[in-house]
Amino acid sequence: MMRSAFLAVAGHRYTKRLITETAAGRAVADRFIAGDGLDDAVSTARQLNEQGMSVSLDHLGEHVTHIDEATTATKSYLACLEAIADEGLDANISVKLTQLGMGMDDDVAAGNLDQLASAAVAAGTSVTVDMEESTYTTATIDLYERVQAVHGNLGIAVQTYLTRTTADLDRLMALGGHIRLCKGAYAEPADVAYQTSDDVNRSFDRLAATLMSADGVTPAIATHDDARIAAVLDHASDRTAPWEFQMLYGVRRDRQRALVAQGHAMRIYVPYGDAWYPYFSRRLAERPANLTFFARALAGG
Repeated sequence: MMRSAFLAVAGHRYTKRLITETAAGRAVADRFIAGDGLDDAVSTARQLNEQGMSVSLDHLGEHVTHIDEATTATKSYLACLEAIADEGLDANISVKLTQLGMGMDDDVAAGNLDQLASAAVAAGTSVTVDMEESTYTTATIDLYERVQAVHGNLGIAVQTYLTRTTADLDRLMALGGHIRLCKGAYAEPADVAYQTSDDVNRSFDRLAATLMSADGVTPAIATHDDARIAAVLDHASDRTAPWEFQMLYGVRRDRQRALVAQGHAMRIYVPYGDAWYPYFSRRLAERPANLTFFARALAGG
């Protein structure tokens, strides 16, 4: 798949330098990243709220290598939750558990997630647990279940390109909360993930139908694909319980506004922070239009 090939290239140090150390590279990154600091994220969230959109704030980072880094990341999210409450934002937070210590000490990661869930209750909002590479899927779900059982204000992302997701969804729907359905952005082998767009799309549509017919959970349909959007709207025709679309900051902004104008709930995933390169490279790999945008910027267009 083109995504796998691009991610392999993006991992090379020369590619990273081209993107992170050139004005054109940073200019394109600014389309997808709210900024380096919390103030930038708050300003962006406020603007999106004014356009009728909810927000999920993600302080970028993953795969920390020291527990102190996990503690620092947790503190940054606590500050984000405080800002959400103080500013009266319609926003929650999205976290990667490897940023909170998962993989080094899962008990520490659970404790950090517990802190965030508790602070989110006080702020009147929720926490979404992002899904990472398939090697972390089981641990992510286990930690999610552990903290969700205590606080009940968590949500979790599931990836439709993983063949295991049907079974995972059955387990997760029983826990309540919100479930973000996305295609998946990592390069995964054929023994765990569908390898063609058609197979991923069929899985997405099937799992979206399952979610939209479920009680006790809030479906969060994360897609920029018009065919997937149309299928979800068809599934939603008989749904009376809440659900929402989710899209990425800087991607298909006109489509975001159009769906809001049609009366659909929309939440924008807004990343911020200086550890933006891994996130940015996955965004470029996901859609040819993003690569075209980057190439034009490098050419000065």
